[in-house]
Amino acid sequence: MNIEEQVELLMQGAEYGDEELKKAMTAELRERLILSQKTGRPLNVYCGYDPTSTDLHLGHTISMRKLRQFQDLGHNVTFLIGSYTALVGDPSDKNKARPILTEEKVAENAKTYTEQAFRVLDRDKTKIRYNGEWLSKLSLVDLIRLGQNFTIQQFLARENFANRLNKGEPIYLHESFYALMQGYDAVAMETDVQVGGSDQLFNIIVAGRKLQEALGQKPLVGIVTSILPGTDGVQRMSKSTGNIVPINTGANDMFGKLMSVPDSAMGIYLRLASRWTPHQIEALEKDVSSGALHPKDAKMSMAHEITSIFYGEIEAQSARESFIKTFQQKEVPDDIPDYSLKDGQTVLDVILDAKMAVSKSEARRLFDQKGVRLDGETLERGEVPFPHPGVLQVGKRRFLRVK
Repeated sequence: MNIEEQVELLMQGAEYGDEELKKAMTAELRERLILSQKTGRPLNVYCGYDPTSTDLHLGHTISMRKLRQFQDLGHNVTFLIGSYTALVGDPSDKNKARPILTEEKVAENAKTYTEQAFRVLDRDKTKIRYNGEWLSKLSLVDLIRLGQNFTIQQFLARENFANRLNKGEPIYLHESFYALMQGYDAVAMETDVQVGGSDQLFNIIVAGRKLQEALGQKPLVGIVTSILPGTDGVQRMSKSTGNIVPINTGANDMFGKLMSVPDSAMGIYLRLASRWTPHQIEALEKDVSSGALHPKDAKMSMAHEITSIFYGEIEAQSARESFIKTFQQKEVPDDIPDYSLKDGQTVLDVILDAKMAVSKSEARRLFDQKGVRLDGETLERGEVPFPHPGVLQVGKRRFLRVK
């Protein structure tokens, strides 16, 4: 790729909420890439991850996809575990303070995070670091000096803080430390480019750049990506709303969930979660718009591409064939798992025990949506004894042979 093609790819899916800021970041990125090419020095690129849970979904991997693009272009990528920032909790997208985790819990979650991250990142080209390396060494005086670069007004102007203030809800002092800590991460690693979601705009563009400049470094380029909507195509992908695409449940499940995404969300899924170039995506959208390609076939291509990232080409193709057989030809798949019914189990018990739903609330939503069937017959309620052995279908993609 030439420099302009690299800039176009790396800025694909970027969202700043301000066109002038986007133009400025694009220009600075172009400048860094040109200098890198001239000097032969790869850019230092990072994204930080606070391991607040163990299981990742597709929304968590958007920034990893951007890091992988930098890796493929020959730059140095650091996957930063927020071993210290996780102890504070990022308030950026929250309407209340996050619970403070223990160091032991952070360490446990971090192991799972990195292994799942390598399904997107090149393991051999990824440097794993923990920000406790430098944050643990800061003294109280150091923290005060970092804080001298910011005003209280800057923090209170942030949308989530402003909303909480207007509602009379508490904003804890330690929450303001988070941006200082993340900004100092950029300084400690002499960062050229930082990647993060749009909820990280303040932490990256204000805190990171300001601290680097104050401490004699050239301010980083912030690549701030859009937030991936869930399978409903509207709300942010979140386990609490049940609209997630897990990355650890199998190719068939991922493919099926991606096929349930509304047509209107295909573009953002391709721009944020695929390996396709801007030109490939534009060509597909043009074909759909002109009628040359049916939206269903376009979505098949999208689901195949994203599934193959996590499970490989062979499993993605198998998932595609299984989906066609099951849903386009209205057949029950051959290789569905077996389940031995226990005395006294209800339908809800079986669904939860077989992990066909992540929670009781999700299972109840499926009943409300007429999405639970036994041998093709819709089951209206979950808290009743399991009627009889047969093939249980939950949602569009999950099957269980109950014996």
